[in-house]
Amino acid sequence: MPVGASGGGRPAAARGTDRQLSALAQRAAAKTRAVSGSVHDHVVVTPLTVLGAATEECGTEILLKCEHQQKTGSFKVRGALAKLLSLSGEQRDRGVVAASSGNHGLGVAHALSVLGGKGIVCVPGHASPVKVAAIRRYGVDVRVMGREPAETESLARLLAAEAGMGYISPYNDLDVIAGQGTVGEEIVQQLGGRTVDAAVVAVGGGGLISGIGAAIKSVRPRARIIGASPVNDAAMAASVRAGQVVQVDARPTISDGTAGGLEAGSVTLPLCAELVDEWVLVTEPEIHSALRFMIDTEHQLIEGAAAVAVAAGLKTARSRGGQAMVIVSCGANISSAALAEALPRRLSRPTSPAQR
Repeated sequence: MPVGASGGGRPAAARGTDRQLSALAQRAAAKTRAVSGSVHDHVVVTPLTVLGAATEECGTEILLKCEHQQKTGSFKVRGALAKLLSLSGEQRDRGVVAASSGNHGLGVAHALSVLGGKGIVCVPGHASPVKVAAIRRYGVDVRVMGREPAETESLARLLAAEAGMGYISPYNDLDVIAGQGTVGEEIVQQLGGRTVDAAVVAVGGGGLISGIGAAIKSVRPRARIIGASPVNDAAMAASVRAGQVVQVDARPTISDGTAGGLEAGSVTLPLCAELVDEWVLVTEPEIHSALRFMIDTEHQLIEGAAAVAVAAGLKTARSRGGQAMVIVSCGANISSAALAEALPRRLSRPTSPAQR
């Protein structure tokens, strides 16, 4: 059942103090509060619902923030809107460039369609054809550049500079982070006076968890923020441990939305180092199991990155009874091929005409 607001409209502004946060985290939280009303003119307040089967199994309340029900199928539209809203009409008309493996590009394309302007979305060679086709349906120029997300980001920044266009990073930008922070703002509002111990968020470049972490901790400083990443590609967790951006030996993962390395000097690294209290890495079988869990118990289809957060949340709750939590389901844009990979194949030979 829904907890608090579950449809469109604006959440009431959160009130609290940022005094326990660094100056950088305070800026992120303040930017979220400043842009919240304008972003909510164009997005929906997604439901915060109880995961009944998980709550029963774990003996404590497990809630799901349903960003997989957001416009464009993911939270990314929030950050894209926030960044475009920070630009003048003239800047939007001159055009923007974005680098994306899919969801950020969809968010930018949708934001351009409602705010006006033109754009180019650069995608890596392995980007999901389903997501690329969805971006093209918005009429933006899609260009395949680079073999993996970090290379695509570098090439897209260069293209923007050469063309005199603005660049919209998928994560390395305080305006984008502020837009993603509206998810955390909504969670606080929807919880009302209720308390949860932790929020679990999937992490790629760290924009979502930085925004959510700053928004939540600015009013609930004792809340724990848990970062979730695939074992196969956990660049941010490795970078936080090292205290600097490091490259990891990434392997294939169904969580394409969190895949890829970090830009040097990314603003999300210090934010994640400060705001994320714990890192939980999950295997591909655990991600697949979480995806099936959501289908079987909630009849909800989510993408690999969202299943990463669900897998990490369930893993944590099962190992530590009594920890109430919010799991952020960040997107629903999964291809049929990826879904087939995650679901077990049960083939049987028909034995009657009716079965045929």
